[in-house]
Amino acid sequence: MNREQIGALLRRLRVEQGLTQKELAETLNVSDKAISKWERGVGLPDISMLADLSAVFRVEIANLLTGDLNEKDQDGGNMKRMQFYVCPHCGNILTASTGGELSCCGRSLSPLVAQTADEEHAIHVEVIEQDYYITFSHPMSKQHYLSFVAWADDHRLLLIRLYPEQGGELRFPQLGGGRLYYYCSSHGLWVKPL
Repeated sequence: MNREQIGALLRRLRVEQGLTQKELAETLNVSDKAISKWERGVGLPDISMLADLSAVFRVEIANLLTGDLNEKDQDGGNMKRMQFYVCPHCGNILTASTGGELSCCGRSLSPLVAQTADEEHAIHVEVIEQDYYITFSHPMSKQHYLSFVAWADDHRLLLIRLYPEQGGELRFPQLGGGRLYYYCSSHGLWVKPL
């Protein structure tokens, strides 16, 4: 552990929150001298303080321990790099336009890698009354189903959640060209250009 790096991060986070050393000390029920020591790299917070510091600064404990937020280069959230994440425990669907460190149900999530649709995971898209009408013959049982269909272009994302035992069709507004993503609970993420 690099005390100076951790201290610099603690100071930066405190300033970003608009807190003085005294205000942070009162929040954490420690002395302002302790805060000063941490920020100068003279000492480190006790391990019992990490959860409170994480909550106050809204950062992961792992980032506090390394003194690094692992920030990404800013690119304005480019939708061309859209990533999807699905929690293996609860099925929660998360998206990020430039990646990041996402977690759900106490588990770190990895971005799904989109595969080009195969015969088993083929979907059919028709345009009806200025809507995309999507049909599929994929199983929709509790063990094996499509959990979402999403359309994305360079600026927008439309995601429709699907459920087991639901019919094999859906409809949403035709929004122009883009990519159609859909997630099979057993075989992962698939993509089809529109």
